[in-house]
Amino acid sequence: MCPTEPHSQPHDHGAAPGDGAETRRPERVADNPVLVEVTRGDMVESRHRGAFAVCDTRGRVLLSAGDVERPIYPRSAIKPLQALALVETGAAEALAVSDAELALACASHDGEPLHVEAAVHWLQRLSLSVADLECGVHWPYHEASLRHLAAHGETPTAAHNNCSGKHAGFLSLAKFLQVPTAGYLRAEHPVQQRVLGILEMMCGLDLRAAPHAIDGCGIPQYGIPLGNLALAFARFAEPDDQPERRQAACARVRRAMAEHPVMVAGHERFCTKVMVAAGGRALVKTGAEGVFCGAVPELGLGFAVKIDDGASRASQVVCGGLLRRLQALDAGAERVLAPLLQPGVVNRRGETVGTIRLAEGAIADL
Repeated sequence: MCPTEPHSQPHDHGAAPGDGAETRRPERVADNPVLVEVTRGDMVESRHRGAFAVCDTRGRVLLSAGDVERPIYPRSAIKPLQALALVETGAAEALAVSDAELALACASHDGEPLHVEAAVHWLQRLSLSVADLECGVHWPYHEASLRHLAAHGETPTAAHNNCSGKHAGFLSLAKFLQVPTAGYLRAEHPVQQRVLGILEMMCGLDLRAAPHAIDGCGIPQYGIPLGNLALAFARFAEPDDQPERRQAACARVRRAMAEHPVMVAGHERFCTKVMVAAGGRALVKTGAEGVFCGAVPELGLGFAVKIDDGASRASQVVCGGLLRRLQALDAGAERVLAPLLQPGVVNRRGETVGTIRLAEGAIADL
């Protein structure tokens, strides 16, 4: 990985991505290695290919597999980096954003009552409402919460959207910057331009020429190589080469995630369980389509994972394997997380009939 020098200031992208672009045939790319195997009985039934990178703050890739220079869309895995804008601008302090709310801004939450209520109360404090959220609506991922709504004849709102905390953070930043709240998810909006500038500095890339797309919740996405994502999370873990305001912002976001891990995902989720067990030694964040990113603050390391077929069951196993390899989990944490680090394949009778495991040699020595 050879990070380019980023632009420190946000910039206007002008025309929409792809306007006037020549249609090209996709290039053939080399296969990534098999990282995860799914067994049933004594046979490997399925295999997941992918790539990962572990990076330090100097941009050195210390451990990797597969193509770490191929751009990927990081999806929700970069929410902790996007939340930095809320803190370093002074918006979080000026608007009395709590650490629990800041953790929610980093969240892909399950829509449990504590997530929904926190988002609603946050918006009310801004003199806004759920109607101001532009993230769209879906049912809670948390099954008990979904069943509760349905049983009472209720329907979900945008506050149930797993990205509602991030969007509440964007609305907070818009209020603080005294810019329109409507349209805050557009690439040219000052909120998204501010976030883009931070992403560029943390990743070490000029993203103006990067692939562009729209995320599931409507905000811009930029194609970023895994090596640069790992660098960004290394800097998030140990931001000594960043401006003082960003160093303080990274410290506060790390603290919020470590102290309020349930707000980042949910009681039944991998991210939350890992951060609870790790006790702040590791901060992890999943993204759609098989992406996982994480930071190990005491080592100043970051990592990024992408599973080619988008399977989260595989990205979680690789994430757990990297945390074990980096010794970010002590023996007690490993015991608690054992069912997640190598989960079983369970049939409809509740019988364990196989495993989801790292492929042999998937994660080599540093």
